[in-house]
Amino acid sequence: MTDLCAEDLATIYAKPSPRVIAKARPAIDAHAKKFIEMSPFCVLATSGADGSVDASPRGGSIGFVHVAGPNQLLMPDRSGNNRIDSFRNVVEGSGFVHLLFFVPGIDETLRVGGRGTLSADPDLLAAMVEFGKPPRAVLNVAVSEVYFHCGKALMRSKLWSSEKVQRSVMPSITEIIHEQTSLGEPDSQAVVEERYKEQL
Repeated sequence: MTDLCAEDLATIYAKPSPRVIAKARPAIDAHAKKFIEMSPFCVLATSGADGSVDASPRGGSIGFVHVAGPNQLLMPDRSGNNRIDSFRNVVEGSGFVHLLFFVPGIDETLRVGGRGTLSADPDLLAAMVEFGKPPRAVLNVAVSEVYFHCGKALMRSKLWSSEKVQRSVMPSITEIIHEQTSLGEPDSQAVVEERYKEQL
């Protein structure tokens, strides 16, 4: 297998149309704001000082990411595994972040890019209580680019199809990690789900 170089790409892919270039906007408009306010899930991508990249799923109630202005998003951080790879990248790495928002039932996705900073301001945390708990920190994104992705990827994957995989086809996450590392208890999926509910 031969790796492609930059010159090869031009022979394989046509130039993007003017509309594809123009759709990248410098701020959150009414359409993007509505989409974010309907979204219960997004993926947060960050880059580290060593050039590494982290992509992390983030979710909450519908509209859990707050549109504070045309160039500002506020994302509360909920209970997780405490690796904080994303946040280390924000404070120690480039500071650049990208968010990919999903709305169940809509095949298009929304990409938002900018620079992130973190806050643990008590008043801000108190204003973002969800599931009966304040967040541990809030990611403040200074937005510089916003655009919608077409729906082809989600259409190909049939992501919103009613045909769902049964959870029982995979072991629980604790069973997987126990087998991989011999650490922790190999709890059943039912036990894991109850623990998840307690830790939301």
